[in-house]
Amino acid sequence: MRLLYGGTFDPVHEGHLAIARAAAQALDAPVYLLPAADPPHRAPPGASAQQRALMLDLAVGCDSRLRVDRRELQREGPSFTIDTLAEVRDEIGADEPLVWIMGLDSLRQLDEWRDWRRIFDFAHVLGAERPGTRVDEAWLLEQAPVVHAELAPRWREPAALATAAAGGYAPLPIRPLRAESATEVRRRIAAGGDWQALLPAPVARYIREQGLYGCGSGAGV
Repeated sequence: MRLLYGGTFDPVHEGHLAIARAAAQALDAPVYLLPAADPPHRAPPGASAQQRALMLDLAVGCDSRLRVDRRELQREGPSFTIDTLAEVRDEIGADEPLVWIMGLDSLRQLDEWRDWRRIFDFAHVLGAERPGTRVDEAWLLEQAPVVHAELAPRWREPAALATAAAGGYAPLPIRPLRAESATEVRRRIAAGGDWQALLPAPVARYIREQGLYGCGSGAGV
């Protein structure tokens, strides 16, 4: 089984890592974190693609459950999930289960993604709980009825994703639920507030050394 977790990771924080580790445990497989080079649906990142990838390396460290995949940094032009999934599917063959991990806060906007229904031709989707979201069908129906209509017949438990190569959806509860967001991390860094506890220590150190996100000398120290 191949688990992919894409995102801007600007910067990677403890909430990201909690999702990745919960997915790895639930599905008994390592998670590949894919930093996006040019996400078409997000504002420009606050750090360069190479800096964000390096921070992922620092965050992963020696955790054998987590790995960094830089394929989207090597692609020219906008980075679309559907292209990444098609590429990985070609690599692993037609029969190996492939899972795309995303936060439920992003899942409710899935119908805005390019060729979003075709995602299920290549992979399963695992929707990870985030603050302000719920893992039940009623919440998704209320928040995103178009997305719910597509996911409802595909709904299953996470472990059941291993029984097919693609086409399923499973919600993933996160316990304890982490409140970190990259937006809040960047805001605190720029304001010189308390931010280092939200990040893995090596990532916080790198941000200080590089002066990223408006982190000046002595800010947040």
